[in-house]
Amino acid sequence: MPDSKPLLMVVDDNKDILFNLKILLEEKGYDVITSINGDKALKTLSTLDAIPSVIISDIMMPNMNGYEFFAAVSTHSQWNHIPFLFLTAKSTPEDIRLGKMLGVDDYITKPFNEEDLIASISGKIARNRKSNLLDNKVKELLTSFQIEMQPSISEDDTLPFCLLVVFWDDILGPMLKNSHPPEGTCHISINNIGKQLFHAATSIYGQDKITQAQGILLNIENIKKKGYVFFDAFPDKNERYGEKQYMLSIIAPNITYFDSLKIREILKEISEKIKNNQDWEIEDYWEIILEILSTGSLLLKPQ
Repeated sequence: MPDSKPLLMVVDDNKDILFNLKILLEEKGYDVITSINGDKALKTLSTLDAIPSVIISDIMMPNMNGYEFFAAVSTHSQWNHIPFLFLTAKSTPEDIRLGKMLGVDDYITKPFNEEDLIASISGKIARNRKSNLLDNKVKELLTSFQIEMQPSISEDDTLPFCLLVVFWDDILGPMLKNSHPPEGTCHISINNIGKQLFHAATSIYGQDKITQAQGILLNIENIKKKGYVFFDAFPDKNERYGEKQYMLSIIAPNITYFDSLKIREILKEISEKIKNNQDWEIEDYWEIILEILSTGSLLLKPQ
């Protein structure tokens, strides 16, 4: 059977723009659903059988503006993997910085170039397809290893998530180098999970391109957890690819998209210390990330 068309959601309170975008995108081979504001779009999302491949939204809309709509989508467990594009007349440098700071996948200003919009959409779909492949590969590998897991962490648990560091060894493969809590006291088998996350990423991206994967937010359905993984490397002529590759990862009951943006900056800081051979205490960074996961993210609204 032929592949189904990618489904796009377009949200804009200008009905003429909404109509023209729908015609344009359908001519390019997409199925399109539309909504006139964020509130109605959320209600539509909750009734869909298929999750959209990309959401394209205006910012200045009544009832629920684009910022609020993006926040609602990004904190929803089933929708936070959907690539999100702002298509808006808010074009000042401050507006664009705010959009990028919030973490949208792209920010396109009106009037827009049709080719730029289509290129952005197709690129986001391709990237998201790789993330979905990685999700499925992780699920497949964890199932095949029949890893025994404890139930999901409850609110009463004192160790709500795990921070782990995994290095690639050309002979032994991925090796757990450090973790907090330690392997023996964490709620999950982080040694096996760390190895399988690394194997899954290399199978999707390729061993020689794994560090280009950067940060990835995952649903690990087998253990009812979220994972955020960040790949990096430093030069090492003794390694097969001329670099020592490694992965930093957070495994937690829930990680929102906004949380992942903050966590990524923390993991980048750790990575820089690893690359520069500087001392760092994993428990200290665990505490910082615990604060992020405990307090949540603020919703930024337009002035």
